[in-house]
Amino acid sequence: MMNQIVLLFSTALLCLSVNAFVAPLAGNQVRSINKLRAVSDDSETTRRNYFTEVVSTVSAASLLTSTVVNADESTEEGKLIEFEVTNLDGVEGNSGKFVIRTKPSWAPIGVDRFETLTKEKFWDDARIFRVLPGFVAQFGINGDPEVQAVWRSRSLKDDPVKVSNKRGTVVFATAGPNTRTTQIFINTNKNGNGFLDKQGFSPIGEVVEGMDIVDRFYAGYGEGAPSGKGPNQMLLQKKGNEYVAPNYPKLSYFTKATVLN
Repeated sequence: MMNQIVLLFSTALLCLSVNAFVAPLAGNQVRSINKLRAVSDDSETTRRNYFTEVVSTVSAASLLTSTVVNADESTEEGKLIEFEVTNLDGVEGNSGKFVIRTKPSWAPIGVDRFETLTKEKFWDDARIFRVLPGFVAQFGINGDPEVQAVWRSRSLKDDPVKVSNKRGTVVFATAGPNTRTTQIFINTNKNGNGFLDKQGFSPIGEVVEGMDIVDRFYAGYGEGAPSGKGPNQMLLQKKGNEYVAPNYPKLSYFTKATVLN
């Protein structure tokens, strides 16, 4: 039961808020859950409170009981998108590739946004700014603040959750209902993060090649500031790579993302 509670509280950090750390203590896990939801200049507190309220009103047992299907049950479809990434393990020059297959039947609205961002080269030079081993790897803030500002106001309606948040699934972070924009996380827990299903985190695709590369995203900075030593998301939104590159030089980042089919 204690392990279930810890997993429950980890969920909150998939908010794109700014501060939390996935640790063995329940209090820290509450802050982690708020991180998987998105931050905005005028609603960060509201968004954090929203997710904390969700966690406090749903039991760990119910969160861990999934009514959605396993991702493996869906047929092949969508786009194959190859990501080239460097600074693996925090070492300059260490590079690799992984491939995501989008799944329109799972989440058509989210897939359309993800594919559009890829075609717009939104991911190029973007840092993987939040990596919590055994939980998630999070990215989706453009290195150019002007580009990021354009997309931050373009929120999407939610897709219903049709498949579980198993290891390797790709999901939009949110700030509450109908607030998805650009921030993404990849589930890295070997047992999956199925407790996210009932909180509305709808997978849009999955890593079909190179999950070993995803596991090498640099995780040394830990949780974001101010609760951790990692990047402050608000500063990253406002200053882009001008802020993150010199202050967090070991972060892994994308050099290119290409639609293969």
